[in-house]
Order: sequence, then C-alpha cells, then structure tokens
Amino acid sequence: MAVHSAQGDAGRAGGLPDVVPFELSYLSRLSWELGTRIVDDDESTALGTWTHADRRWEVSVHEVTSETALIRTRSPVGREQFYGAICTELRAAIESFETMPSWQQRGK
Repeated sequence: MAVHSAQGDAGRAGGLPDVVPFELSYLSRLSWELGTRIVDDDESTALGTWTHADRRWEVSVHEVTSETALIRTRSPVGREQFYGAICTELRAAIESFETMPSWQQRGK
C-alpha cells in the first residue's frame, strides 16, 4: 500500500514522521489492527525501542521474518502507526538512533 506524505510531524515522503532520524527506500504502511497483532505476537523479535527526549515520540522495531521488519511509531498523544520494512535496510538505519543524542534506547 502506498503512503502519501503529510505536513509537519505527521510524515514525509515514505510515511515516517519527521522526528524519526532516518528514511527508508521501501516502506509499507500497515493497518493499526495488523500492526498491533504482529507486535503482540510471540513470533516477532523486538530489536529495540527508542524514545525522543523533547517530543516524547517512541519508535519500536520488531523483526517479523528473516526479511521483514515492523516499525511502530507512537506520537506524544499516543497515536500508533505501523510500517513494514526490509530488515537489511532497517538494521543500517537503526544506527541513526545511536548518533542522535535526542534519542534514547529504552529497551529491547
């Protein structure tokens, strides 16, 4: 499913909110119901959760299969959005959190 960009923190081309410190070439927006089911499933592996110090955003990443990962973003007001991504591309992007002092890893 294609995702269209929006203004401000709502998103940019590719769908991720502007506050997220990376962009991905291949990203699919998932429904809330499907994303929640995947995150709650015991078969997915949490790769980490990061929180933004100033804006109170949260991003968690879950490996679903050897090739597919899920990104969950939670806004300061609690709105969750889910995205499907390619594992190899996402693993490299996760390193962006380490170089950004405003993002703190909360746990796996």
